[in-house]
Amino acid sequence: MPAVRSLTRITAVLAAVTVLALVPSTAYAGGKGGAGDLGGNQQNGNADGQDLSATAGGVKFDDSKNGSGPSVGPVTSVTNWSPPPCWYAPEWSPQAFKDYVEPIWAVDSTGAEWDATQRDRYVNGKPYKDFNLDKAGKGYWWTSYVPEGGAGVPGALDCTEPYFWVDTGDAPPANIKNALTPDVLAQLAYAHIRVPDTDITLNPAGGQTVNLPTWAWLDKATFKPVSVTATANLLGISATVTAKPVGLHIEPGTSDADVYPASGNCPINADGSVGTPYPKGSDLKTPPCGVIYRRATQAGNSYALKATVTWKISWTGSGGTGGDLPDGTFGHTTAVTVQEIQSINR
Repeated sequence: MPAVRSLTRITAVLAAVTVLALVPSTAYAGGKGGAGDLGGNQQNGNADGQDLSATAGGVKFDDSKNGSGPSVGPVTSVTNWSPPPCWYAPEWSPQAFKDYVEPIWAVDSTGAEWDATQRDRYVNGKPYKDFNLDKAGKGYWWTSYVPEGGAGVPGALDCTEPYFWVDTGDAPPANIKNALTPDVLAQLAYAHIRVPDTDITLNPAGGQTVNLPTWAWLDKATFKPVSVTATANLLGISATVTAKPVGLHIEPGTSDADVYPASGNCPINADGSVGTPYPKGSDLKTPPCGVIYRRATQAGNSYALKATVTWKISWTGSGGTGGDLPDGTFGHTTAVTVQEIQSINR
């Protein structure tokens, strides 16, 4: 689906400066509309009930090894880090750029001075000559993007550099932040990671009992590494982000409980499972992953037992690049009722 372009300039800023530059319209990766000729301004997908690949904002995302199904969600960084809220990518050939901006000048002008400034910058050689038509096939005009629905995210509208040209094989100007590189692609792919919901199995399966252990575990088939690859085909660069489950953290939902291990951190087993399914006859044994509630819930109330899986996230990219990204978490809350009965047959 083509992406939306806003034709609104930041008029307050333009009025405050003496020399005006064309402020790039924001391309929304995943909206409607669009005028680019390179496919960077398009979003489309191909899947049977789920996007396995999508192109948005000059980036193609391969989700074929991502988490799938209705019970998946995005990870949340354990730090205050977040993926770039906006970025720059190549969008137009010289002729397509000319065809795009000239109609904007015709309907979105603020007067002769502004018109003259645009023509000086992109036509009259200050610094570009005739939209760089003589450089056809030798580079691209670049513009900025924000994710679909991301215009309200802090920093999403910070990519306000005027449209700029980059020769094929050259790096964007040094003052351009978040121009597509393998590192930026990795950060954008991070936002596409989807992991399984943490719907743990408990024994007993219904209400729990004061002072008797509740065993908790996760199926080994659910928790396995997932990955997303982001590619900027026009630039010949890519990055693959991989998330691996490394542990489950349990919060019982009340201070009147003991968790096991005491840290509440249940490690991932070698086979990918978490914890141990309850073995029959283990009513009084300490679970390797679980909780003992010391106080019953009141009628109609429950404890919110939260189980959160931590995912270690790393990336590899073009030219031998790579490294670690902040760990991510994704959790699930289960309502638990606890009764006073002191013994129970399991």
